[in-house]
Amino acid sequence: MGFKAKARKHRGSDAESKSEGKKKSNQGELSCAINGCDKFADKSLGGRSLSLDNALDVWGQGNFTPLKGRVRVCKSCYRTWKKENKNDDMY
Repeated sequence: MGFKAKARKHRGSDAESKSEGKKKSNQGELSCAINGCDKFADKSLGGRSLSLDNALDVWGQGNFTPLKGRVRVCKSCYRTWKKENKNDDMY
C-alpha cells in the first residue's frame, strides 16, 4: 500500500469526526440591542457594533440598550442603519 492509499484510508474517519464537531447553530450569545428585535448580534451571525451617535440618528433615544458605549445590532438592524445613512456624506 502506497502513501496515497494510506491517506485515503484514514481520511474517511477524520472527515466524519470533524463534521460532528462543527455544528452551526442559529443561537447566539449577544442579543440585538434594539428594542423589539429578537435576533442575535454575534459577529459570526453578521452582527455589528455601532456608536451611540449613529444609533441615536436612526432609532432615537430610549429605543436601544447600549453596552460599554456601543450598540450591538443584528445583521438586519445594521442593514436598516446602513440604508438610512447611505446618502450622508461622511467626509
